[in-house]
Amino acid sequence: MASAAEQMAANTSWAALGKAADLRSRIFFTLGLLIVYRLGTYIPVPGIDGNALRNFMDGAAAGLGGILNMFTGGAISRMGIFALGIMPYISASIIVQLLTALVPSLEQLKKEGEQGRKKINQYTRYATVLIGTFQAFGLAKSLEAGDLVHTPGMFFVASCVITLVGGTMFLMWLGEQITARGIGNGISLIIFVGIIAEIPAALAQFLSQGRSGAISPAVIIGVIVMMIALIAFVVFLERSLRKIHIQYPRRQVGMKVYDGGTSHLPIKVNPAGVIPAIFASSLLLLPTTIATFSGNSTGPVLSTILAYFGPGQPLYLLFFAGMIVFFAYFYTHNVAFKTDDVADNLKNQNGFVPGIRPGEKTAQYFEYVVNRVLVLGSAYLAFVCLLPEIIRSQLAIPFYFGGTSVLIVVSVTMDTIQQVQSHLLAHQYEGLIEKSQLRGRGSKRAKRKGPARR
Repeated sequence: MASAAEQMAANTSWAALGKAADLRSRIFFTLGLLIVYRLGTYIPVPGIDGNALRNFMDGAAAGLGGILNMFTGGAISRMGIFALGIMPYISASIIVQLLTALVPSLEQLKKEGEQGRKKINQYTRYATVLIGTFQAFGLAKSLEAGDLVHTPGMFFVASCVITLVGGTMFLMWLGEQITARGIGNGISLIIFVGIIAEIPAALAQFLSQGRSGAISPAVIIGVIVMMIALIAFVVFLERSLRKIHIQYPRRQVGMKVYDGGTSHLPIKVNPAGVIPAIFASSLLLLPTTIATFSGNSTGPVLSTILAYFGPGQPLYLLFFAGMIVFFAYFYTHNVAFKTDDVADNLKNQNGFVPGIRPGEKTAQYFEYVVNRVLVLGSAYLAFVCLLPEIIRSQLAIPFYFGGTSVLIVVSVTMDTIQQVQSHLLAHQYEGLIEKSQLRGRGSKRAKRKGPARR
């Protein structure tokens, strides 16, 4: 049964959105910065041969080029200044979070409050520069090897690296501004807009293949139905919870005795969110990204890796599923839901699980429950990420919209809608408080102005 706050949020309308001036300004601010991001994807890196790159990407669009294009919002097909996208920052933030859970000094730094958080954010920015420089250098060398530049040499490599790393850092700044002054999570919205921007062109290409007879109408209808069912499945499981009953004892404050309350601790079926899928995808796309632009000049080692771990290959699918399951457990236990910390916080609040002793026994019980829930959560993540890969490789679908993209789009949409509802709910509460204050003042005036009784 929905709570009163959820019912109130569900009853919000466009009229309430029009009255919430602060929310409206936040939405316009977010849209403005996202437009700046989209414009930046059309500004090319200096020294790129546009015609050669266009011809190359037309040939690679049905394969890995389509995957890269989807994740960078089309910037990599035009080699725009945002060709690396926000992925270096995401990889750096995940690595720093994992190190924070493993390194005691970083874990202690995280507990120091605002100053510790600023330090960790600074380390994340340094790691972003290092990862972005490595990826930009590899991409520049691959462009030279593929004869896609006008004047190859150190000057082109330096300008390409500086431009691409600067574009990534600018995107990171945009994301932070959206999070602080806009609506939703800025980094997630940048990825979301990049994916959404490429869907109309990819869908038009897919339908044109059916119109020309390359793909049967039954396959087109089946793929569309599958994507709708997959989105509904993701929404259902992302909202699924395992609730643990929590009991609070009776307490005495002064001369009053308060009865003990009951609550529940919600554990999501997928506590790690899209982090395992994003991290696994970024690791698997690293060698294939270099191979895509280097053409036939790949070495024997890279050629062997691509032969066995290329998109759609059995070992690629097996390794992808294994990494998703591993990161789902690892990220959940070390970052998203640390059972020892949750048990200690519950003990400090005098709460307990009925039948379980507080402290270490409670932590063991939480670990047992989380491990069982993650069996379903990790299997769900692997299924959602692998199903589009298998269908795309078996049916030779000419565009890419994989499970990771579905997870990102659905999760970001749900999170943004929830934040909009929270702002509208706060605005309605403020309006109710103002009305109650005005009524209270009005009633006092009425009592004062009333005739004196004789």
